[in-house]
Amino acid sequence: MTPSAPLALVPLLIVGVLLVGLLWPAARAMPVAWAAAAVVAFLAWDMPVEWIAAASIDGAMAAVEILWIVFGALVLLYTLMNSGAVDRINAGFASISDDRRVQVVLLGFFLATFIEGVAGFGTPAAVVAPLLLALGFPALAAVVAALIGHAVATVFGAVGTPVIVGFEQPLENVADAIAGGGFESVGAYAVAAGGWAAVFNGILGTLMPLFAVGMVVYFFGATDSDGRSLAPVAEVAPLCLFAGVAFAVPYVASAWLVGPELPSLFGAMVGGGIVVAALNAGYFLPEEEWEFPDREEWPDHWVGSIEPGSEEADADAAAGAGGAPMSIFRAWSPYLVLVVLLVGTRVIDPIATFLQEGTGMAIEWSGILGTDVGGAIAWAYVPGTWLLVSALVAIPLFGMDRGEVSDAWREAAGKIVSPAVALVFVIAMVEIMLQTADAPASVADGSMIVVLADATAATFGGAYPFFAPAVGALGAFIAGSITVSNITFTAFQFEIAVGLDLPTQLLIAAQSVGAAIGNVIAIHNVIAALATVGLVGKTGRVVRLNLIPLTYYLVAGGLLTGLFVYALAPATF
Repeated sequence: MTPSAPLALVPLLIVGVLLVGLLWPAARAMPVAWAAAAVVAFLAWDMPVEWIAAASIDGAMAAVEILWIVFGALVLLYTLMNSGAVDRINAGFASISDDRRVQVVLLGFFLATFIEGVAGFGTPAAVVAPLLLALGFPALAAVVAALIGHAVATVFGAVGTPVIVGFEQPLENVADAIAGGGFESVGAYAVAAGGWAAVFNGILGTLMPLFAVGMVVYFFGATDSDGRSLAPVAEVAPLCLFAGVAFAVPYVASAWLVGPELPSLFGAMVGGGIVVAALNAGYFLPEEEWEFPDREEWPDHWVGSIEPGSEEADADAAAGAGGAPMSIFRAWSPYLVLVVLLVGTRVIDPIATFLQEGTGMAIEWSGILGTDVGGAIAWAYVPGTWLLVSALVAIPLFGMDRGEVSDAWREAAGKIVSPAVALVFVIAMVEIMLQTADAPASVADGSMIVVLADATAATFGGAYPFFAPAVGALGAFIAGSITVSNITFTAFQFEIAVGLDLPTQLLIAAQSVGAAIGNVIAIHNVIAALATVGLVGKTGRVVRLNLIPLTYYLVAGGLLTGLFVYALAPATF
């Protein structure tokens, strides 16, 4: 069997058919796709069994590192949820204005981007949608607003995971080419690519608050004799644009000055603080409050099994653990601790060096099964450790009892079981596809990813940069995760850039553009968000509605990529 692009495409086609066509859960689909990659590698690339196993183990180790981050993020989030801190944060936002458009900006955008920055992996919509429901939003509107609002923050996801792991892991296989481009390490290259990703998404994301408000107003507002109207959006357009800029500036700045761990956090905290201060000072507040139509006018498909604003949907947002009053500063404080810890472990060189290179700071396995493949789990440096430290700090801060703490840890552990299976097998699959040409007996000049990239480059030629974001969106739609999309397609984008002699960092940044917006239509993200508001079975409606911001992001993102690649031609490798 001769290696070819159609054969290299088989594992990805299987993922698409099983996940999208047959609606299999990722935990079932990914093991099948891994097995397909292993069979193709063995038969077409002559990859020895021990190399297939070694590549799979390397992928599993990378998955453990991701899961450590996810577990820490979820422990911290559930600790704050069980303590009442999340409800207090929500109440603080909601008390600023009763105008539904303003609430979309504050909760649907800023709170959603903040939660994405600390937890990621579908958590923002699952947390923010029920909070909006509690305020009286129709369930369908709450889900749409939360999904659109968090998209730009997914670029850096849970404290940088889509870059720290999503970029670095697949690019380890082209480390020599990266070193030839003047970078001291793959990590340094990934940080630089993350900086460009922040620029692209910062520009595009400036309009996302406006899109979120526009979708809610147009599709869930009152209709008159002329039908639906976007007129109520005009009054809050200055607020939406101000919010977008207030988020984008610290977002881009922190990506370049600090690294990929904090852009979404800084963008949400700094931008949100600026917007809240402006609203409290009387700026940007609309003269007339906008409200949804009367409840009896709502179509049945707007609402599920939980009534908006009902006791079941609402929460006691004024108290913490044990019913004690909680200040807004106290509610936010564990996240402030996290920011200090992350900045300190990244910016202070002796600490950063020790955590990365010190004895026992990583679990390493070189020469796996006698091959040249090696892997490592940098448990001390990755954000998961510092997320857990922040969660431990929160326990005495909120006066939580043992039951509340154990519930938080138990809920977090339960949430990662299904993603664990999917992540292990999808990263193992990608590692096989990346390393098919590295085995001594390989019959091909390039890996499965390289063969696919060459075929794509030959098909699109110099026009490819305009379509690069669509590849990332496809990956996120199929896998439901920007991290998995990046792991799957970052090396693909790199190889295409090399083949077409284009800036590799810019095409990888374009990958993140598509992967970010792909989250708004990712099937399991949508299903999870709908479940939290008691609206099961409306996945198709949400996906169809969210095709509108998806189209904007992909078209504008493709044009922006082409502009940067050809017109501005920055000095990037």
